[in-house]
Amino acid sequence: MTKRSSTPFLINAGIIFSAGLLILLLAALAGRVIYPRIVPERTDLESHLISNVIQVEVLNGCGVAGVATRFTNHLRSLGFDVVSSGNFESFDLEHSIIIDRTGNRSNAARVARALGIDESRIIRETSPFFYLDATVVIGADHADLNL
Repeated sequence: MTKRSSTPFLINAGIIFSAGLLILLLAALAGRVIYPRIVPERTDLESHLISNVIQVEVLNGCGVAGVATRFTNHLRSLGFDVVSSGNFESFDLEHSIIIDRTGNRSNAARVARALGIDESRIIRETSPFFYLDATVVIGADHADLNL
């Protein structure tokens, strides 16, 4: 009675596994060539697929606790998309301002009118890294604004 070696079986299993792995990798490569990755970018063109909702950031520039939250809730009730709220770099802002982030002054003006901020207080500061329309910085005049 002779004992059979398992070496040919292991070699055959390794070849079959390697062939299956090679086929899988070739299929993945073909899929990448046929369907390349899409790089998401914000379009400069008007499209019916892009929402008309104005995206806003609300910042507290006066230091009064809860003021950014109150104005965030108010803007959301008016249909604005407030994507973030927090504190401004300082708390010594005398008058509230709107910062136009996209160069579309009409969106910033809509936010200003909704809050009762004079449109002369709209500042343009655009950057390709901002994905929102306007930043609202609430100043010490917050009691005079629409809320």
